[in-house]
Amino acid sequence: MDGNNYSSWADQWDDGPDPVTVGSKKSNGNTAKYKQKLGEGFGKTKAVASTGVKKLKDGTSVGLHWIKTKYSKATQKH
Repeated sequence: MDGNNYSSWADQWDDGPDPVTVGSKKSNGNTAKYKQKLGEGFGKTKAVASTGVKKLKDGTSVGLHWIKTKYSKATQKH
């Protein structure tokens, strides 16, 4: 290598101090806003997943009923 005492690739290009984020009222307000939006998103996702499971259950029930009917017709031939 070229003998520099850099510990990472980023340190080679940024010789300034690393930014440190300290919690402030502004960032806490933003955090609360994002948590609220995230919660709303989970609510929507849960509703969509619930609807999908209901459709899957209904489709499976109809499919199994169709198979049962076909099987019973095939085995009742005398």
